[in-house]
Amino acid sequence: MPCGIGWRHYAGAGAGATAGRGDFRAQGHTIFLKHDQSKTLEQINAELREHGFYKAFPPPGIEVVSWYVMMGIGQVVTLRVPAERLREVNRAIEETAWGGYRTELYPTYDFKAVAEQQHAKAQQ
Repeated sequence: MPCGIGWRHYAGAGAGATAGRGDFRAQGHTIFLKHDQSKTLEQINAELREHGFYKAFPPPGIEVVSWYVMMGIGQVVTLRVPAERLREVNRAIEETAWGGYRTELYPTYDFKAVAEQQHAKAQQ
């Protein structure tokens, strides 16, 4: 597992918690690390080690909000990334995860508080 620098796991306080205060400098990014099912887990892990994935990802100072295994897919990582560092995160994925994983990156934000407010309002 990557080093613990910048790691924080908490429910309900993703990027939207920051965005709710009007601070849009850090954005959420969700990364799908999809398993190549033609390879064994041992082969995938060997490739990740060879390319230095766990050393390079996440880059220092990038906050990991969550990192889950999604059975049948692979892993889903949610990061809080300052906009000016998005390229650095992308490069870390390109240089170390490709081959071990097929990857997809999506900008995201926490909508939970808004959805809860809409639901509560609709109940009145």
